[in-house]
Amino acid sequence: MKKDNSAVWTAILGVAIGVLLASLVFSIKGKGKLDGDYSRWRKLNLILQEIEKNYVDTIDIKGMTDAAVEAALEKLDPHSIYLPPVQLEASETELAGNFEGIGIQFNVPNDTAIVLSVIPGGPSERAGLKAGDRIIKVDDRNIAGVKTPQDSMVRLMKGPSGSKVAVTVLRQSSIIPFEITRDKIPVNSLDAAFMVNDTTGYIRLTKFSRTTYQEFVKAYKKLQEEGMTRLLFDLRDNSGGYLDQALLLCNEFLGKGDLIVYMEGLHRKREEFKADGRGALKDVELSVLINESSASSSEIFAGAIQDNDRGVIVGRRSFGKGLVQEPVNFTDGSGIRLTVARFYTPSGRCIQKPYSPDYAYDIYERYMHGEMTEADSIRIDRSVEYYTVDGRKVYGGGGIVPDIFVPVDTTKATRFFIDSNKKAIQMRFASWMFDKYGYRLSQIDDFQRLESYFAELDLASRFLAFAKSEGVVPKEGEWEESAPYMMPQIKALVGRYSKLGEEAFYRFYLDIDETIKIALASPSTLD
Repeated sequence: MKKDNSAVWTAILGVAIGVLLASLVFSIKGKGKLDGDYSRWRKLNLILQEIEKNYVDTIDIKGMTDAAVEAALEKLDPHSIYLPPVQLEASETELAGNFEGIGIQFNVPNDTAIVLSVIPGGPSERAGLKAGDRIIKVDDRNIAGVKTPQDSMVRLMKGPSGSKVAVTVLRQSSIIPFEITRDKIPVNSLDAAFMVNDTTGYIRLTKFSRTTYQEFVKAYKKLQEEGMTRLLFDLRDNSGGYLDQALLLCNEFLGKGDLIVYMEGLHRKREEFKADGRGALKDVELSVLINESSASSSEIFAGAIQDNDRGVIVGRRSFGKGLVQEPVNFTDGSGIRLTVARFYTPSGRCIQKPYSPDYAYDIYERYMHGEMTEADSIRIDRSVEYYTVDGRKVYGGGGIVPDIFVPVDTTKATRFFIDSNKKAIQMRFASWMFDKYGYRLSQIDDFQRLESYFAELDLASRFLAFAKSEGVVPKEGEWEESAPYMMPQIKALVGRYSKLGEEAFYRFYLDIDETIKIALASPSTLD
């Protein structure tokens, strides 16, 4: 019987065609294996060249380049980042200039703008916007979930001073509309400077911008004229900024030759920065206030004061960002911020906290393991001991650990207080008061007169009536429990609309600020 070989021939033919196709592919490419040497980024360049020459469809070179840069930087530390033009401009404006708009910083993860922070004293804070608010509409335009470009969002919210813009936000499950009057947003770094008592001055600094040193000098000279021999220097929530400004401020307090900070990296030799001894505040008693949001330059200042035994650090462990960021800008307006070295305190402690898989949630983790309420829960590295100038033992592990710990107060959160915060009742009440009494408020430039005016207005009754109109009513006995904490806050927010501005805000807030109270009651030097 004759055997049917058709299946065999089909198989042979298939193999032959496969070989021909493989040969055809290699002949089109014109090469075999490419040299994938990793030195001098050769492999990455070759891949991008091959894509550009041979990819089947049109390529978005700009998008691919940006994506490649971002992916590469993600393999480094969390603070080496790529900034597209709009973000780079915003970053530089925040530290160096001023602008007209509503005064917020926001990010756009998952196609929704989320408020990262509101500029103190700016239009958005006065209106009641808060960090965490999700912006869903600007005027009549929906900007959430519709792939609105971030630069378009910025253009919608920016505008000339005096013009109004309607901003609707989602806060938890509530949709809240705000009408915001745009204003010139000063990028001042110093929020307040005044005398707490006959001999103690208070200065609050929120960032280290280009004008920080000159603002600080003007403030301390005024306080010295008023009798200041002791200073409470508040660096809580200070996100840092320019190194040179931190060095200039340290120089005002330290003696000649005192080491302020040094920096070192693989490609950067150790560089030390020392005081020249010509500072005007070397004899002023000093307490420095920090918390978990004090970062970068504020940590350099606190570390220098602590390691030189020049003053007392009060509060909670600082953020732990001690990296030297070098800017590299491109002609298209974009840029990168590249980490090139680390900062070390005079005793040798590295300010930068360790990188971990939970790095982005570090503050949340601190809450979870009790560091915000118990000093014994602070995570420090006890394997290496460091010593201050006077021989006091200090530890590393990231951030600056305060000499005097002040826990977060969680005892005042009544249901009425929480519900008021959810709807921004306090801030919206302050805005309402400004609408009704703005002319009179704007004439008051004396703190005692402002207190008397609030008593005349019966501010508490007006606030409760306003809260009730918004559907927030305290249960029996709840207002009596909440008032000692809420009324200073309410007075502070309304007082901000007076001529005193931020000074009024922080003066009223002193009554409920435990860190200030503890700093005042504690010595400004340690044995």
